[in-house]
Amino acid sequence: MDLAVLKTSKFGVIALPDEAITAPDKSQEAGKKATTAAPTGKKTSSSAEPQNGGKSKGKNTTPVAQTIKKETRPWTEDLQADYDRILSIGEECISADELKTMLLIKGRGSDTPGFNLYDGFEPSGRMHIAQGVFKAMNVNKCTFPGTNGTFVFWVADWFALMNDKMGGDLEKIKTVGHYLIEVWKAAGMDLSNVVFKWASEEITNHADKYWPTMLDVARRFNVTRIKKCCQIMGRMEGSLTSAQVLYPLMQCTDVFFLKADICQLGVDQRKVNMLAREYCDAAGIKYKPIILSHHMLYGLKAGQEKMSKSDPDSAVFMEDSAADVERKIMNAYCPSASETDAPTSQNIADSAEDAGKESMNLSGDTLKNPCLDYIQNIIFSPPDATFTAGNTTFTDFTSVREAFLSGAISEEQLKQGLIDELNRLLEPVRNHFTTDERAKDLLAKVQQYKKEALAVEAEKVIRRLNLIELGRVKSGSHLVFAPLPIASPTLQQAVDLLHQLRQGGDDSAPRVLFLSDWTALVCNACMADTKVITAFYTILVETLRALDPLLMENTQVLLQSEAILADPSNYWISVIYVGRYFMLNEVMGSSMVDSDGVGGVIGRLMRVADVAGVEPKSIALADGEVSEVEQSLISKFFAEKLPGVSSPNICLINGAPIALQQALKTENDEYYLLDNPKVAGASKMKKAFCEPQNIDFCPPIEFARSFVFGPPANDKLIIPRSPDKGGDLVYSNVDEVKADFASGVLHPSELKPPLIKVAVDVLDKIAAALANEEAKKASGVLKNFQKKQAKQKK
Repeated sequence: MDLAVLKTSKFGVIALPDEAITAPDKSQEAGKKATTAAPTGKKTSSSAEPQNGGKSKGKNTTPVAQTIKKETRPWTEDLQADYDRILSIGEECISADELKTMLLIKGRGSDTPGFNLYDGFEPSGRMHIAQGVFKAMNVNKCTFPGTNGTFVFWVADWFALMNDKMGGDLEKIKTVGHYLIEVWKAAGMDLSNVVFKWASEEITNHADKYWPTMLDVARRFNVTRIKKCCQIMGRMEGSLTSAQVLYPLMQCTDVFFLKADICQLGVDQRKVNMLAREYCDAAGIKYKPIILSHHMLYGLKAGQEKMSKSDPDSAVFMEDSAADVERKIMNAYCPSASETDAPTSQNIADSAEDAGKESMNLSGDTLKNPCLDYIQNIIFSPPDATFTAGNTTFTDFTSVREAFLSGAISEEQLKQGLIDELNRLLEPVRNHFTTDERAKDLLAKVQQYKKEALAVEAEKVIRRLNLIELGRVKSGSHLVFAPLPIASPTLQQAVDLLHQLRQGGDDSAPRVLFLSDWTALVCNACMADTKVITAFYTILVETLRALDPLLMENTQVLLQSEAILADPSNYWISVIYVGRYFMLNEVMGSSMVDSDGVGGVIGRLMRVADVAGVEPKSIALADGEVSEVEQSLISKFFAEKLPGVSSPNICLINGAPIALQQALKTENDEYYLLDNPKVAGASKMKKAFCEPQNIDFCPPIEFARSFVFGPPANDKLIIPRSPDKGGDLVYSNVDEVKADFASGVLHPSELKPPLIKVAVDVLDKIAAALANEEAKKASGVLKNFQKKQAKQKK
């Protein structure tokens, strides 16, 4: 990529478009705060939840219910019915007031396109009854005719691909997805107000919106906060892989990407949904998504907090035969008294407490009887439902529970009644897949896929961005990463980069200078201001070309965002692969702590994926603790996970240190790329530390090393002296200078004057290179940002 790339709008792809991060449309401003009391019996909230991730500045983040004028439109009986019906599916609603307000704005009778609810599923081949019948009932309640609601299902086929489901064949995964949709259709889900969005298509087609939003979410939270979300993978906080902090960030992103008004997921997803609300506070988004969390049905075995697809006897599955249902229910755990000390599957497997167990059940139920749970949440979910056990027909769940606990109906009678009702619900599904030709074909294909998966264990393919195959980089290149942007780019940064680029051999060897703009965003460099990030890299690249034109002529400047967008799906799959391979503690290293931004973790995973995408012969990284961690991650991942790809040779190296003072306290202590040559060039070198005979720290000598003796100048340093003092001193290398300076032959008063001229010449070169319009604009952006930062410090 030549400099022209930096001058085009392409470099702005990391900017977050309004539609990518704003909550549902501004029509919410037309609603009003309802005054009808919320029904009792559900855990609701209208108060602000715990905040994290920073404060918005100058933006209204007041909850929706507190911002709507009362004069808008009246609260009707139909709206109340919609409200009651939707609220009934949630074990918790945050918040009921906001739900009311949203219905006023977007619900029945409004002049808006309506409101969106969202949930997601991975097409993995099996669907238990909670995901099937229970979900179908809940969706029908939310999208009841006239309600004006659309239920958006996020079909996570991209994640199934990443998890190598169906042998990593995306078409087969999609077939499984269509099969599951057919199951819902047969189970009675009204699909007239349901939309299925396929992640593989949506994320890939809108990668320039989805991924920058995810990076923006990540930059606003620390590691501690994201760890709290990790129960969505059912993992304990002390044993997390790095990928497990990425998943909550992506799920939070889904909420905004899909423009969800209501997050209608299970209670087990509560913490990551709350993260979405906290993100609204941090990002200054006015209207927060409503969290409507449904109950998690217990597993059929003692101590199972929820069902498990990996344990076929933990739940009734939608494809189960009548005999399967009878066997499972008859063997199900069915206590008639609370057993507070009953063993749990979690503590049987591991004595450590599951990170998400605390939020699996918000109802306060201590009985935890899965048979009663099915009866309450499945059998009695439809209106006017009944349940028959023994010779008694019940019209409400409370009566069933009391009869069972009192002994009026036996465990066997309770279970037999449940078996009959479950088979009644599942029979239409069985018939559909027997009589409907399309359904039969889908089922046959899914069954065949399962057999193939059992018969042949497919070799795991590590997906990655391959920029060589895409024709974006040359094979066998030398790779160097530009530093993350800062408000005031320094001459030291340029010196370091040129030195690192020169490690690639002769000038004709292919080199890649990698500008990590998306990593800069997730690491919150320059407050993630995309204009500043662009400006920094513009100034830096122009400077490098001014200081060593020949070297840069043979160096390809590669913008990270453009590289990623060449094949975003495989790139981000590779990031997750890297995260799965490394434990979180290993990626964090000793330089990061939990209170640090989680963006730093994501940035390191991206660094490994970037290297895998370029597939370089060698890499030069800045010397330091962070690079030591990255070096280790890159080497291990290539050796263990990319056996067919040669591991690059990695060196950690910086250029000569050209700081002018031992401690950098003021702007006069080093040179900046935007320094005025005539003013700063001379004044800073005059004030530079230069103690007689001290060669351990002598900035003028190091400056000479870089800009006199080093490439591309490869010149001599001449110290003028009168003939009576022996004439000029001429030095061919830095060691000669150091020897004379250490012995006292060369004094600071003699050393500095010629180096002042060198410094002015260097800054003049840079200033000339930055005289074009794009560079002038970039300089202005950086200077304005510097002023903004200075004001904030006061």
